[in-house]
Parts: sequence; structure tokens; C-alpha cells
Amino acid sequence: MTASLPNPAEIVPLIEDAVTAPSMHNAQPWKFLYRPASGLIELYGDPDRVMPHGDPDHRALHLGCAAALFNLRVSAAAAGWGTGVRLLPDPDDPWLLIAADLREPGPTDRDLGTLHPAVRQRHSSRFPFAEEEIPPALLDGLRAAALLEGCRLAVPDAWHTDTVLGLVHDSEHREEMDPAMTAETKAWTHAGTPEERTRPDGIPVDAFGPKHSGRGGVVRDFGRSRPVPGRGWAAFEQNPHIVLLGTAGDGPEDWLRAGQALQRVLLQATADGLVTSMTSQPLEWPALRWTVRDPGSAMTHVQMVIRIGYGPQGPVTPRRPVAEVLDIR
Repeated sequence: MTASLPNPAEIVPLIEDAVTAPSMHNAQPWKFLYRPASGLIELYGDPDRVMPHGDPDHRALHLGCAAALFNLRVSAAAAGWGTGVRLLPDPDDPWLLIAADLREPGPTDRDLGTLHPAVRQRHSSRFPFAEEEIPPALLDGLRAAALLEGCRLAVPDAWHTDTVLGLVHDSEHREEMDPAMTAETKAWTHAGTPEERTRPDGIPVDAFGPKHSGRGGVVRDFGRSRPVPGRGWAAFEQNPHIVLLGTAGDGPEDWLRAGQALQRVLLQATADGLVTSMTSQPLEWPALRWTVRDPGSAMTHVQMVIRIGYGPQGPVTPRRPVAEVLDIR
């Protein structure tokens, strides 16, 4: 790699990788600005894609944008670039979340490049997983991945897992009783076939997964707000494996660190042959969120509940074209 800054054409594949990141309801609440003269990439939250009921403080928006940043870091490393990241660089512009300088790579940047194949392989799976234990070494690797981004990953024991599952079910019922929350979720789901999609975002019907039979699981059921004719039923794992990603603080900078840690954990899990899904339902209700954490843990604020295991990879969900999310000046 030369010391010259990348031209706009070289930025496009980085953004193509960045936007494969997960976001709440696949809203993809990000915008990128590349400044060729300085090699600076600015990442903005998109105020037109906020969720006032499910995400009133924009916590989930920050997580999604930061997950996209982590993908960009990985993609840049694979292309031979390093990234210098500044969080919340302009106190006068709260929508400018991140500024990333492209530079010569260092040792940590080169390590990130090993995760690049997982960027396009990772897809949330809302299908049943196998009743199979996860090797402790893999769990240790996921904990280490979170620590590298300044966050913690907790593996709850049986009683805590049951508590979290109960909170997921409680939050589902709360949403059903709240017309505004139900309408917001429904607005980001699509019941048509892939050929009938009219927008490159949201959760399509083929990503809903089957309905739960029996006890149910930790998977968010988008079909509860938008029934689908012919959608099948399936028995999900009786003892799902979940991990909790958390931070000591709970402000915008903590959320941005958590989003990068979330994506690093998801990519590491994918590289290790695991499949994943996420649920933020109990974290969307202030009355429930504080009870998700283990009171005996040093993790003060849970930012995401992640289900991990062995099973089918989820389908590819639609993504907005780069031309819609990238500006160059």
C-alpha cells in the first residue's frame, strides 16, 4: 500500500461492507461522508430513521452505527488501511457520531483483517439452534473480543438465563398491549415475497423464521405484528445459549463502544462456526432493562442480549445501496 489517500472508488467497497452491519429492525440508520482531501470518513446517525417508541434515546441507533463502523474498520484492514477513530468528535453536532481517519495500518489493524470473511457470512438467524454445548474456549474468545473494544461479555448461568427469557416474553406482551410500539415494529417488517419487496431495509418475511411451538425462545417474533399466511411452526431449543454484552456507563460514547464490541463478537462467533441472533426487547422498556443484568456482576448496563449456537445461518436481508448512504465532498 502506498502512503497516498484512497480515492472515492476505493471507499465504496468499504462502505458496502460497513452497511451489512445489524441494526434495530434493520433500519440502517447511518449516513457516511468521505472527504478525499484528508482521508476522513464521517459517520452520522440518520434522524429520518429513528424509532421514537422503541428507541427514544437513540441508544439502538448508536449501537447500529457503531457496528457499521466496526465493519468498516475490518474492511479497511483487509484492504491494507488502518483507521484512527474519534467518537462524538463535534459537541455541536450530536448526529455526527464518529470520525475515522484512514492511515498506515498498525499491528491491531492487521489483526482485524482476519475477520473480513465473516462480514458477508454473518446474518441473524431466527431459526431453531441445536441443543449442543458451546466449547468454553469459544466463549472465552468471545469474551476477549468484547474486551478488545472496552466492553464486557457475560455468560449467564441457568437461573439468570431463565430470568432473561422471562423478561423477553414479558416485553413481547407489553408490546402487544402498546399500539404505538406495535405499529412501529410493523412499519419495519415486510410480508411480501422477496420479489415483492419495495424498499431495501426492514425485516422481510423470509427472515422472520418459524413461529415458536412450546415454551418459545429468545428470538424476536416479527410475525406477531404482521401475520404471514402459511408460516410454519418449529420447536426451538429448550435451553438457549445467550450472552449479555454490557458496559460500565450508559451514555452515547458507551453505546458507540458497545456497538463496535457487538459486531466484533458477532464476527468472531461467525468465524468460529457459530450462528447468532439478537433481541433488544427487554432493553426497550426502562422498567425491565435494569433487571436483565446480573446483580452480582460488574456489568452495570446491558446493551444487548445475544443468542449463540449451532444451526442454520439466517437469510440475507436487504441493504440500502451505497449511493443512498455515502456522500463525497
